[in-house]
Amino acid sequence: MRMSQYFLPTLKENPAEAQIVSHRLMLRAGLIRQTSAGIYAWLPLGFRVLKNIERIVREEQDRSGAQEVLMPTIQSADLWRESGRYDAYGPEMLRIKDRHDREMLFGPTNEEMITVLFRDGAKSYRDLPKNLYHIQWKFRDEVRPRFGVMRGREFLMKDNYSFDVDKAGAIHSYNKMFVTYLRTFARMGLKAIPMRADTGPIGGDLSHEFIILAETGESAVFCHKGLVDKDILGRTIDYSSDLQPIVNEWTSLYAATDEMHDKEAFEKIPESERLAARGIEVGHIFYFGTKYSKPMNAVVAGPNGEQITVEMGSYGIGVSRLVGGIIEASHDEAGIVWPESVAPFKVAIVNLKPDDGAVAGACGKLYDALQAKGVTVLHDDRDLRPGAKFADMDLIGTPWQIIVGPKGLGAGKVELKNRKTGNREELAIDAVVAELSSRLG
Repeated sequence: MRMSQYFLPTLKENPAEAQIVSHRLMLRAGLIRQTSAGIYAWLPLGFRVLKNIERIVREEQDRSGAQEVLMPTIQSADLWRESGRYDAYGPEMLRIKDRHDREMLFGPTNEEMITVLFRDGAKSYRDLPKNLYHIQWKFRDEVRPRFGVMRGREFLMKDNYSFDVDKAGAIHSYNKMFVTYLRTFARMGLKAIPMRADTGPIGGDLSHEFIILAETGESAVFCHKGLVDKDILGRTIDYSSDLQPIVNEWTSLYAATDEMHDKEAFEKIPESERLAARGIEVGHIFYFGTKYSKPMNAVVAGPNGEQITVEMGSYGIGVSRLVGGIIEASHDEAGIVWPESVAPFKVAIVNLKPDDGAVAGACGKLYDALQAKGVTVLHDDRDLRPGAKFADMDLIGTPWQIIVGPKGLGAGKVELKNRKTGNREELAIDAVVAELSSRLG
């Protein structure tokens, strides 16, 4: 994409309404614009990041054996009355009526709807286990929406729901999502630490939050330092096997948010191995047994014709929230530092002299060659001072910058800059595409 044609309304100054880093940088870098309190439009650059995060989430859900569906945003109040949650949920639920005076709501979550869909479609224990997910917009009418997409009213969420014939099967489904979440966040360049959590209004007796560490995090977190160094991507995962040993490995070391913190237990850890920091919740998983299946009569026939009430769990990832979370965890004074896996563009070509035919021609060839390799490229062909271009490139956080100017080009060279490290190196223009392709894998 050529920047001269791209809709990218960046801002030089920090917006007064933005209180945290991610909100400031998302507005300044032209990722989002607020349309109403806690509701945002996603502009082209931000939408690319959102879709990259969604892609990784989807790939890991599919890898685990979960199956994708799509449920509507508007739900009938009658569904929630079946489970008993309609009146109990509180003012965060946006309740509406249609033209026929039927009570409806904008879904804040989907336990009731998926339970009915499963109930109407599965009849036998042979139909189990099942794990169904979707990626859909949700609405929760926060009393004080703030911090941009970190605590907005409308948000994009991946939520999925498991159905099993017994508790042992349900715990295996839970463990599959536990491991899937470790992989998902690691692929986004994040260190996500699972922490035992309160089940809250979802219910149940087993729950973990996945917390990423960030200096500007919303919660105080306490954990063993060893959790930060663990690697899940280097392992081969067989989701049909017993995953409890992996779950035990991650949960045997101390980890808790301030709400669940046990000071005495934490202080038993050697001081050099303790980590007290700030963190951001990006995912939450729950096992809640028959909390929804029992009142909503989600049963299947057992092997002897008996009626079995299915065991359930639910699992959420804040897809749009992750955009803000990644920025909170990965930025510097100049702007965003995107991990390559979620970056809107992996490479930016910075033309230092657009009115120079040789420079423009070289940039055009690099642009075409990188695109032919399947590399996403942003070409800064705008007629601006080099300083303004460098500032914009650092602000939007493209992982790699190829800087092309007349002096270097005269020597057959271009400059390659790594956004994360700031390292710059000169490379032969004929070698830069191959070199970048190898570094990008």
